[in-house]
Amino acid sequence: MNGTEILINLLAGVALLLWGSRMIRTGVMRAFGSKLRSLLGGKSQSRIPSALAGIVAGTVLQSSTAVALLIGSFSGQGLVVSAVALAVMLGADLGSSIAALIFSTGIASLWPILAFGGYVIHTVFEGRNARIKALGRVGIGLGLLFLGLKTLGNSAADLSSSPVVMSVINAASSETLLAILVGIVLTWMAHSSIAVVLLAVSLVSGGAIPADQLYAFVLGINVGAALPAISATMSEPVEIRRIPLGNLMFRITGALLALPLIPFVHEYIIIANANLGDLGPGFNIILFHLMFNTALLLVFIGFTQIAANIAAKILPAPVVPAEEETGPKYLDHKLFDTPSAALSAASRETLRIGDFIKSMLEKTKQVLDDEARAKQQNLGEDDDMVDELNNEIKLYLTKLMSEELDQTDGKRAIDIITFTTNLEHVGDIIERNLMELADKKQRSKTTFSTAGQEEIDAMYERVLNTLDLAMNTFLSGDIDSARELIARKTELRMLERTGIERHLERLSEGQHQSLLTTGIHLDVIRDFKRINSHLTSVAYPVLERAGELRASRLTKKAAKQIRYQPESLGS
Repeated sequence: MNGTEILINLLAGVALLLWGSRMIRTGVMRAFGSKLRSLLGGKSQSRIPSALAGIVAGTVLQSSTAVALLIGSFSGQGLVVSAVALAVMLGADLGSSIAALIFSTGIASLWPILAFGGYVIHTVFEGRNARIKALGRVGIGLGLLFLGLKTLGNSAADLSSSPVVMSVINAASSETLLAILVGIVLTWMAHSSIAVVLLAVSLVSGGAIPADQLYAFVLGINVGAALPAISATMSEPVEIRRIPLGNLMFRITGALLALPLIPFVHEYIIIANANLGDLGPGFNIILFHLMFNTALLLVFIGFTQIAANIAAKILPAPVVPAEEETGPKYLDHKLFDTPSAALSAASRETLRIGDFIKSMLEKTKQVLDDEARAKQQNLGEDDDMVDELNNEIKLYLTKLMSEELDQTDGKRAIDIITFTTNLEHVGDIIERNLMELADKKQRSKTTFSTAGQEEIDAMYERVLNTLDLAMNTFLSGDIDSARELIARKTELRMLERTGIERHLERLSEGQHQSLLTTGIHLDVIRDFKRINSHLTSVAYPVLERAGELRASRLTKKAAKQIRYQPESLGS
């Protein structure tokens, strides 16, 4: 086999490794992503349990980069402090080396069974059970990964027969600094430390190069493994970027400390391999990789707070006034591998819209009560923020829905889009209608009658309470809260009717204040009712899933009198 063919086979093996690894990671995230996020984002602030959680996540995902992005998003949201997040990363580094250990065993010969079995499971459970389907994806990924390993092993054996290739490899491995740099660059380009480590194992197992000449290369792999997370978070807030930076500091420091110890470590690795039954020269690379990350965890677990402080000094948080904050905070596209997590992020962003709506209502009421001038309230900026967040959430969920979502997640995505649209309509009603009425009232220098003011105050308080209850119902999906929302809608409708009747009575009595404010008064009541209706809409999906919602308000007898008979009414 000539050099070109060997190179093509090597590249094909690496491609299979990378794609198989990606399929495993995405499959695991789709099947168990919520549990992994709960594991990593637990309430514990202790570094030891956090490191253990990182080991589990790193082993299952076989990627410390994936763990860095997950735990970084938690840190950015203030759910996990930086010191604990760095402890998770130390565990994840060890977990990825454990995954490399598992993949280096003789189970690679099972790749046909895993690939075919995974395909069958993925096909059979298409549209039936999303979790089992994701496990089929994991099986396919394992099959591809192990096939890539076999391809690399065969190509590495061919490398040893090429004098030109061997001279290049020996030259690179004999220069310690060059070997480290090559390891860093290859790992950063591959975005997978496991793939590059297994490539080194294949080179040693094929007799292309002795294991001890690749230890510096393995150190470079460990340093380079921190770079993909850094490049992936370049545009993220500093709270997220500090975690990959702290992890990189640990890896660089560990590599510098380990470099002079390589000649001594090699002897112990040979002894350890012999005690395990002599698993071959390639296993020495696995043992060195495993020992390095174990030492990294044990040595630096007590220094995570120091590293967090240094990272905070290197990347200080910019001071941005709250009123200048724009754009979404929680819509992280890296969460698409875990649809439930992405939906939670969209829900949190929706809660922000609710906060802006509440602020707009309060400001409008101040103008209605003559406590502030309309031009001082900046409602236009609030409404622009509502519109922006609504659009961003829709785009985010539209992209998420292009992925493979199960029925439950798909319905939740539609519910979120529907509710954010209703909130956006509420914002428009406040800015274009209520605020204009409030400003008109101030310009005309009129005041509501005492009874009229009490009616408007009562409706305003009920709308505010409905807003709070609607946001809680949206977040929790609680049936009792949904029932209460419908009851509140009925109550407000009755309050509107009573308010209009009493206002007309005051007009008939010739009350001067009522005559001057009649148009404004009736329009305000109407707009409050419209706002309330949009807010209570969040209850309908909850009640519909519980089987507590009728297709129509009409009785069956009245429905039968309708000439047009849709199936929902006819049944």
